[in-house]
Amino acid sequence: MRRRDRRPVSPNFNHRFLHTHTLLMTCITPIGHATVLVEMGGARLITDPLLRPRVGHLSRYRRISRPPGRTPVDAVLISHLHWDHLDLPSLRRFGRDQLIFTPRGSGAFLRRRGFRAVEEVAAGQRFHLGAVSIQVTHAEHDGYRPFAGPRTDCVGYLLREEKQIYFAGDTDLFPGMETLAEQLDLALLPVWGWGPTLGSGHLNPYRAAKALALLRPEVAIPIHWGTFHPIGMGWLNPRFLTEPPREFAAHARVIAPETRVEIVRPGEPFSWPA
Repeated sequence: MRRRDRRPVSPNFNHRFLHTHTLLMTCITPIGHATVLVEMGGARLITDPLLRPRVGHLSRYRRISRPPGRTPVDAVLISHLHWDHLDLPSLRRFGRDQLIFTPRGSGAFLRRRGFRAVEEVAAGQRFHLGAVSIQVTHAEHDGYRPFAGPRTDCVGYLLREEKQIYFAGDTDLFPGMETLAEQLDLALLPVWGWGPTLGSGHLNPYRAAKALALLRPEVAIPIHWGTFHPIGMGWLNPRFLTEPPREFAAHARVIAPETRVEIVRPGEPFSWPA
């Protein structure tokens, strides 16, 4: 591995892309699958951007009228390298100089494809993007990118400013989840995937509700559901595209009644204060 691929993350990224305005509220806009636009502390962050109508054998079931990629974001947060989380054509919409945080071991992969502002991160690291503090967390998931891609760790992100937000990426339950954060305001938790069944390393609605009991957030927004499906299957068997967040909310009422579940459709903003 080249030396520059091992460079430590700078503790404070006041880079030239960072917006100078200050948002009066924290705003969360799910775009679909694991793609979420987070606006907080004057920064715009986007997770695992997957913005195309079709990716391989997957077709987009829910579309939004104004997808991101045409307006600036301050940073892209990548959780892992699976095709439905690291989509190179979607990343290119933000430009080759877009600041990208990506798991350790994937920097060279992205630089070879023309991205110039790539920073590798690992679980346990903390740094700042303007007023926003970012902590990298463990995720229990297989990080191998199929077809000769690198194998890397999977991560999540804790974002702190006035509110504290946890983006889990793709993960299953793991030891230490209950100690990730104190006074967590919002958890963005995956509750399904893109097909009628789930493989290992994922949260289903019941296990996602068990994660709520460990994390104890004030609010939870289910993600990673109802966006992509194998071509044709969305019409043949639509239940797996619509029911997981409702099942998650039902389990949460029993397992984690102190958490309020908000089911937010793609493209709709969720803001504090409301």
